[in-house]
Amino acid sequence: MTALSSDTHPKMEALQIEFIRRMPAWKKISIVSDLNETVRTLAISGIKQRNPNATPKQILRILAELMLGAELAQKVYGDAK
Repeated sequence: MTALSSDTHPKMEALQIEFIRRMPAWKKISIVSDLNETVRTLAISGIKQRNPNATPKQILRILAELMLGAELAQKVYGDAK
């Protein structure tokens, strides 16, 4: 197997992969959920920095555009800006 991460020793990477394979599905889902929440929090923080006067509704609308794309956000949320 070739290394997936250039900064990780191949033996350590193999151990990491084996650890993940043995992890129960619920734990993997929990980790992904936590990562998604972190990404959402960071995105909202960035939106607030770029739009300091935006209302909470506007922030969520901008987030929807980032996550869904402008066209789908428009279909889901309308023109709520």
